[in-house]
Amino acid sequence: MATKKRSTASGRPSGSLASSSATVLWLGFAAIVILLDQVSKITISKAFTYGETLSITSFFNLTLAYNKGAAFSFLAAETGWQRYLFTAIGLLAAAYITYLLASHAGQKLFCTALSLIMGGALGNVIDRVMYGHVIDFLDFHYQEIYHFPAFNVADSAICLGAALFILDELRRVKK
Repeated sequence: MATKKRSTASGRPSGSLASSSATVLWLGFAAIVILLDQVSKITISKAFTYGETLSITSFFNLTLAYNKGAAFSFLAAETGWQRYLFTAIGLLAAAYITYLLASHAGQKLFCTALSLIMGGALGNVIDRVMYGHVIDFLDFHYQEIYHFPAFNVADSAICLGAALFILDELRRVKK
């Protein structure tokens, strides 16, 4: 997954200054994802009441929904303990991703994927801490027969990051 860094005469890994500045850039990218996610959720929350729907196209609505669970409302009907579990998972994932970003700062596709995942995870953690649920509003459907579970910018970033992570691994395997 990563190449071994060479040490200089001082014993520090070569490129450690460049690596730390690259890490800050990756963390900044994650912060931009968080900002976009939170601004979109605040905007929708102020413009809509819970459950209100605005039809945009024949297959897409904006709908203010709350999710107390995880992806696809997994565990949403539980008594509230899941809020703390998913918050802890998000924070632990962010800590581990920060370590990976620092360790592999020069790997652009890998770090882009991790930054997207981290930004999305922390965007949803913020919701869980502030509101006790995640704010969702993107509602894709098929002729009002089937509605894909509503999601948000953070969820989109996590999915895109996961896809890029898989692409990075497939490219690495081919080498």
